[in-house]
Amino acid sequence: MNTNRSTSLTPWKPYEKIIFRFFFILVLALVIPLDWKYYAKLWEPLGSSPNYSLFFYLVRYMPAFGEPGADDIIFIALISIVLTAIWTVFDQKPTNYEQAYYWARVAARYKLAMALTGYALIKIFPMQLPEPSISNLNTNYGDITHWKVFAMSGGIVPGYEMFLGWVELSAALLLLYRRTAWIGAFTVLLFTGNVLMSNLAYEGGESLYSTILLFLALFIFSYDVPRLYRLTIQFSEAIPDAVSPKQFPDSLRLTLKSVVVVFIGLAFLLAREQFTNGGYQYPKTPGLPNAAGIYRVKELLVNGKTITPSLTDSLSWRDVVFEKWNTVSIRSNTNVTLARHLTEEISEDDRDRSYEYAGISGRSYYTYQIDSLAKRLQFINRNPNRTDDQFTFNYTRPDTLTILLTGVSSKGDSIALRLEKLPKKYLLNEARKAGRRNALKL
Repeated sequence: MNTNRSTSLTPWKPYEKIIFRFFFILVLALVIPLDWKYYAKLWEPLGSSPNYSLFFYLVRYMPAFGEPGADDIIFIALISIVLTAIWTVFDQKPTNYEQAYYWARVAARYKLAMALTGYALIKIFPMQLPEPSISNLNTNYGDITHWKVFAMSGGIVPGYEMFLGWVELSAALLLLYRRTAWIGAFTVLLFTGNVLMSNLAYEGGESLYSTILLFLALFIFSYDVPRLYRLTIQFSEAIPDAVSPKQFPDSLRLTLKSVVVVFIGLAFLLAREQFTNGGYQYPKTPGLPNAAGIYRVKELLVNGKTITPSLTDSLSWRDVVFEKWNTVSIRSNTNVTLARHLTEEISEDDRDRSYEYAGISGRSYYTYQIDSLAKRLQFINRNPNRTDDQFTFNYTRPDTLTILLTGVSSKGDSIALRLEKLPKKYLLNEARKAGRRNALKL
């Protein structure tokens, strides 16, 4: 389409109209939620107090008629082609679609700005890529997927994560103002393009969503490409954009824009509260008091039989980690079914927080409930493929470094354990204590 026109009366060529009709329908289908499940899920938490998970779900819409995938986008594109043909047959009068084009860009701008804000705030308050857990730091490199290595690498530099968040938020704010929208869109093309390449390279799960955001940014940026080309390459006159919405007062536009800015401000406060409460990737329920750390399995008895340390025996436990929250991980020779964490989900329920064990095949992760009066722990495997794997233990703590567990497994085996805490130091923590200059000497 010829976008270098100064008046809405300039007629469009037939092929420009056809191209516009297709992209107009496609953009609206990507921006306006058409999936009834989106509204059904949005309704569920409305009765509770506002939280960041609600805001994130609200702005992160992606078309899905089943399991999210490329098939949904292909289906929408095919529907857009059909509707374009129908529109072309029945609409022969308009000389151009400048007003519709304007509103399509507005819809794309605000959708893109809101989506970027949702992801920006979980980086500004470094929650998307948290620091590796104790279990993660005690997992063999070969037992970690490419994506998890990437995520853990980002988690150890929260300052860089925060910087990326501010870049995203800056692009979002630029998109809200028509005169700077092209700068915001160009920033998205560079930033989200890099995100897409990272997802493809490290086998992440946000490739499709990143592609949708890139498409919207390209749709916005392409409108100003002819003017930018004339101005920067040809060094000739570039006519300013004179298209504005008819019968839409500037005061109303300013009011609506102010509402959006306030909405972003409220989201900022909700994100800060989420971060203050421990983020969203790891469980929030506290674990056994003063037990966090890695433990050597000093003694293990199964059905009264001593199990010696072994690299092949499936009954042998090699070490046990207690996290600060109610997670225990066990390194053993048991085959672990890999769980994946492919899309960004913000959940208030510990059961749905899968980040700590996703992408890890070398350890079994268990959530546990504490009965402090009966001195009892109930272990349940956190992997959704292994919920039948459970233990019930009575525990005693003769000293601060020892935990004794006696109980039974879900298979009926009696188990007795003596765990001794290892005085292990982690270079990540030691470097932080020493500071940047002294860390080089460690």
